[in-house]
Amino acid sequence: MKQVQVFDPALCCSSGVCGTDVDQKLVDFSADVDWAKQQGATIERFNLAQQPMAFADNAAVKDLLQKSGEATLPVVLVDGQVMLSGSYPTRDVLAQWLGIPLAPSIFSAQVAELVAIGAAIASNCEPCFKYHFDAARKLGVSDADMLQAVNLAQQVKDSPAKSVLDLAQRFLQPGAVAAADAAPGSGCCGGSSKAASDSSAKTAGCCGAAPAEPAKASTGCCGGTAADAAKPAAKCC
Repeated sequence: MKQVQVFDPALCCSSGVCGTDVDQKLVDFSADVDWAKQQGATIERFNLAQQPMAFADNAAVKDLLQKSGEATLPVVLVDGQVMLSGSYPTRDVLAQWLGIPLAPSIFSAQVAELVAIGAAIASNCEPCFKYHFDAARKLGVSDADMLQAVNLAQQVKDSPAKSVLDLAQRFLQPGAVAAADAAPGSGCCGGSSKAASDSSAKTAGCCGAAPAEPAKASTGCCGGTAADAAKPAAKCC
């Protein structure tokens, strides 16, 4: 596979996420470089701030810098030949240079709106649905396709509710409670239902607050007994 060399301008790092100002084009290119390397490509990057000798030692890059200054950066070479200067290549262009086949993307603007409509249904967001409904119609998406996205989202949304409803119905069948009591680990926190019920007098289990303690004799105003509170000297409040 061909060798790619990228001569970057002076950067604190090549990822594009350093500092407060994020360069999205640099972020995208860094992701494309990682992708190309995963496909087996050999890509080297040189930073003017950290590796100035690499710029001086490459005749083609040195010549471009002398003619146009740092505005010519980045410079991208493929097998030593200058392919691009002043900007970063897209993934499609990079793949074309390297001979990496790309699967055609089906994620069009129309598909994006259908996904957003489904997400609006799943999240019960009325303003979201209205916005993406209008956007989809402007892009020529049919009502039938939008309805299909809505129905599919609703099926996904209803699935967990149906599962827990089925569980409740199974437990409420005749004999199901007795079977649950006999089965270990069937209680709310891993114990049997009977054990959870027996222990509820002392603890609340995992699904509720502890029951109130029974009233004690020490019900006086400041913690004394009721008899103490009835004495003349018990006026602490």
